[in-house]
Amino acid sequence: MNICVYGAASSEIDQFYIDVVEKLCKELGMRGHTLIFGAGGNGLMGAAARGFRAGGGRVCGVVPLFFKEQKIEALDKDSDNVIYTRDMGARKQIMEENADAFIVTPGGIGTFDEFFQVLTLKQLRQNNKPIALFNINGYYYSIQALMHNGAKEKFLREDCLELYKVFDETEVSELIDYIESPPEECDKTVAELKYS
Repeated sequence: MNICVYGAASSEIDQFYIDVVEKLCKELGMRGHTLIFGAGGNGLMGAAARGFRAGGGRVCGVVPLFFKEQKIEALDKDSDNVIYTRDMGARKQIMEENADAFIVTPGGIGTFDEFFQVLTLKQLRQNNKPIALFNINGYYYSIQALMHNGAKEKFLREDCLELYKVFDETEVSELIDYIESPPEECDKTVAELKYS
């Protein structure tokens, strides 16, 4: 499977988050999965890439060209494949289209944006892929509260809460079981991923 992992690029976050993500992604690599991610070299993006490689998995980074040109953030230097896009929208589209499942690790506004975009697409039946919200150290309690309040106040449908699953760092096996049971199989490989 191609698994898209979203998460922070910050190098200032607590090491606990980094260790948990690296451990999860090593297990996914050992199971033969491929990482699709935002190509960052630091934070949880870097941890995901290191974990997949340590487990023998392949790594595909997707990043807008201006990140490289303007040196926005450190990029992962050891990806098997890097796809440069014209902008952020194309970056998200390529990751969404080529992924079989999504894991949302802790992150900032970019990660929130990515989570809500894939969730919206799933609600609109544009995909039916597993979305796992990885609630490390309770990081996503506030997002859960926001979602539940939205449903309670009728701003979103109650069944929207069923479109994703929440797991904490003690539920890694359950998270993996969830994403490895997608409703539809996808046979893309890193070599087949291309700009569209």
